[in-house]
Amino acid sequence: MSAVSELKEYLLKRFGKGIRILTFNNGKSCLDKVDEYTNIVVLNNHIKGENSVEVLKSIKETNPDTEVIILSENNDVASAIDAYRAGAKGLIIKGRGFGKKIGDRVVRIFTAPIRIIERELGLSERIAVFIMSFLTIGLAVLLYFIFHK
Repeated sequence: MSAVSELKEYLLKRFGKGIRILTFNNGKSCLDKVDEYTNIVVLNNHIKGENSVEVLKSIKETNPDTEVIILSENNDVASAIDAYRAGAKGLIIKGRGFGKKIGDRVVRIFTAPIRIIERELGLSERIAVFIMSFLTIGLAVLLYFIFHK
């Protein structure tokens, strides 16, 4: 089983079908799929004949809110620094357990608002989750009434 297939299988088991996982053979096909609705991209650091940092910059130009996680073959510090400067949210080294590391990073990205509420307001995690849930439901109801007149 390839590393990409292993990653897709792990993330599907962990998050179910609620997360859409796509793989790309090159930067062009990746950039063709990234749009304003793309939340997270796992980008291979070694794309044949392409500079992954330039692909990352193009992703951020298309949607600055897209979080990009770089998947690397090695622990190259210079590549990691370039990736973070270009806007990467994390760098994961391929190897044993890399799927879990990416899954954990995805969870951190999705739960970031809760951690911000906890830290900034000094609230417990349960209260922060309640506030975030309340705000999300309130926003959904508001949008429903706005768009279903």
